[in-house]
Amino acid sequence: MEPLGPPVLDHLILGVPDLEAGVEEFERRFGVRPVPGGSHPGRGTRNALVGLGEGAYLEILAPDPAQPSTPERLFGVDRLTAPRLVGWCARADRLAERVARARAAGYDPGDPRPGSRERPDGVALRWTYTAAPPPEGEGVVPFLIDWGDSPHPSEGLPQLGKLVALRGVHPEPGRAMGLLAAVGVVLPVDQGPEPGLAAAVLTPRGLVLLR
Repeated sequence: MEPLGPPVLDHLILGVPDLEAGVEEFERRFGVRPVPGGSHPGRGTRNALVGLGEGAYLEILAPDPAQPSTPERLFGVDRLTAPRLVGWCARADRLAERVARARAAGYDPGDPRPGSRERPDGVALRWTYTAAPPPEGEGVVPFLIDWGDSPHPSEGLPQLGKLVALRGVHPEPGRAMGLLAAVGVVLPVDQGPEPGLAAAVLTPRGLVLLR
């Protein structure tokens, strides 16, 4: 069997309390309007998307008022009071094998399971992913995704710019980097009072920092 290659960045997740307000504020700040993505049935969320170049994108994630509240609402977006990078996703194949290796290294990313959503144009997107990150990851450790034969959400998106840097922040950087290594990901992690992410995007308006 071929060796596993390193996962690559798929998307960043910017959590917002309200999708319409979040999209309006994003366009006001950066001059690019994210496009509707769709809803996540049973997970209580919906999103809008904007490109980050080279097959990566930014997902703006918010509660979906059309769905009942659920204890599995993704990334706790119903508790947010302001926009915040709440997590990220790395694209990879052979997820079951990767999960087994991560568990052997002392980190459990969760069992691979199917996910889906419907785009506004009616096209269904389907993927396999390692669920939302368990609390130990605290948003710094990505979940893994395999899109298989599904169209990729980055196709045809308006572009914010090109992601040029991504770093983690954690009170215990060494521990966070150990968890990242267990899933095959290399990410610089700085020391800080709370876990989080910081991303730099080069745009036509200059360098944009997202946290």
